Amino acid sequence: QVHLVESGGGPVQAGGSLRLSCLASGRTLSRYVIGWFRQAPEQEREFVAQVTWSGLPTFYSDSVKGRFTIARDNTKNTVYLQMTSLKPEDTAVYYCAARETDSTLFTFWGQGTQVTVSS
Repeated sequence: QVHLVESGGGPVQAGGSLRLSCLASGRTLSRYVIGWFRQAPEQEREFVAQVTWSGLPTFYSDSVKGRFTIARDNTKNTVYLQMTSLKPEDTAVYYCAARETDSTLFTFWGQGTQVTVSS
């Protein structure tokens, strides 16, 4: 079992930056890949980025590549999503999720944190 809690969302103006945090707890976190997803109103949930607990490799969606950075701090059991050059279309509820390294299915999810980017 992995328990995930997101924080750091809020309102921000276009062009601004925000850092989301995902605090993870549970056994053998090193076995898990942590991902960030987002869901805008009336849209499908979409993948944003992921990182292994060792820190590499990382993957990003094309829509955020070059603007968002995913990183982890093992001493704090926390995965961060640094978001820069934010656009109104980045507005969504952001979720972190976990999957075992040998699985393709993210099975543990946090409650989400709202990010609202105004133009």
